[in-house]
Amino acid sequence: MAKLSKPLTNTEVSQAKPRDREYNLSDGGCLALRVKPNGTKTWLFNYFHPHTNKRTNISFGTFPIVSLKQARESREEAKILLSQNINPKTHRESIALQQALEHSNTLEKVTADWFAVKKPSLTPAYAEDVIRSLEKHVFPAIGKTPISMVNAVGTIKVLKPLAAAGSLETVKRLCQRLNEIMTFSVNTGVVEHNPLAGISKAFEAPVKKNMPTLRPEQLGELMNSLSTASVKLVTRCLIEWQLHTMVRPGEAAGTRWDEIDFENKLWTIPPLRMKKKREHIVPLSEQCIALLELLKPISGHREHVFPGDRNPRTHMNESTANVALKRMGFKDTLVAHGLRALASTTLNEHGHDPDVIESALAHVDKNGVRRAYNRADYLERRKKVMCWWSEHIELAATGNMSLADAKHSPRLVNE
Repeated sequence: MAKLSKPLTNTEVSQAKPRDREYNLSDGGCLALRVKPNGTKTWLFNYFHPHTNKRTNISFGTFPIVSLKQARESREEAKILLSQNINPKTHRESIALQQALEHSNTLEKVTADWFAVKKPSLTPAYAEDVIRSLEKHVFPAIGKTPISMVNAVGTIKVLKPLAAAGSLETVKRLCQRLNEIMTFSVNTGVVEHNPLAGISKAFEAPVKKNMPTLRPEQLGELMNSLSTASVKLVTRCLIEWQLHTMVRPGEAAGTRWDEIDFENKLWTIPPLRMKKKREHIVPLSEQCIALLELLKPISGHREHVFPGDRNPRTHMNESTANVALKRMGFKDTLVAHGLRALASTTLNEHGHDPDVIESALAHVDKNGVRRAYNRADYLERRKKVMCWWSEHIELAATGNMSLADAKHSPRLVNE
């Protein structure tokens, strides 16, 4: 018959003195207090391994950090695991590893993993905007938080100051991006669910505003202001280039010389630089070619048509045109992106085919059959539309010296 151990008392545990050699005080049920010569008292549970059937120990910690009561609770938990053929030591190591992984998978770290997957589908400018918004508004507060501990209450608290300041559009975008990161975390097994799914409902929805633009009859006013404005030549060329080609600000600012086919008068923008990641071909009018010829002596030896002011090895910032338009007196009435709306409205009002106009703006038709037809057929029709638009701009600039007017020698401001 197995010898039964008398359970220990708190007094016995507290008063156990060290000896020359370590010794054990049994509490029964395979739990013992090991007292070492240096005075350290460690709780040990001795059990048969559920698979090898060999004797092994697991430590429950040291006294007095772990009390007698706590050691007994740990013993009962270990016995429950053993009854399920689970090794308590392996179970504890698994939990520790899981906790370490959770704490290493911070919001900032998982965002980096998500962004590495997301970035190839974004234009460089938009990719920078995405990551900078998180770095500026989210990471300082909760970037180091394990993503498993990120919750709706804490995240809403972080975004509330932005909403209070009226930056509702920024809040909306951040909610969308945080939701994407959380969904990525669920899909990659980092967390089990997305706790931020409804956080956008905690904020007022932003009022949708159209890009500030001009009415078609104001085109002459724009060309007059552009001809007399104290802006650099390359900046003025950029604005006119965007106006004539109807492309987005980032696409215009990043124009490269190797994208231009002078012989066929075509500009091919690669998918990487397009919003929808689809190649876009722009027919170039005589006025567009004139602008390029004007810029050749300035940047023809460089990679980009519109080189940066501080670093000519890169291209001009897409916000440069907006800054110039503000200086010209168009603050809150026109932004660079609004030049596309101006072109679209003018072309539609003059009866041009809406489908051809949409194709010229690089808007993707949701109908797959029509989209394929548009790509195959509309290029020739777009050439006529683009030529008409450039001539219309030139007519509006009569007397205002458009840089794209190759027939005259404009007065240039190059400061």
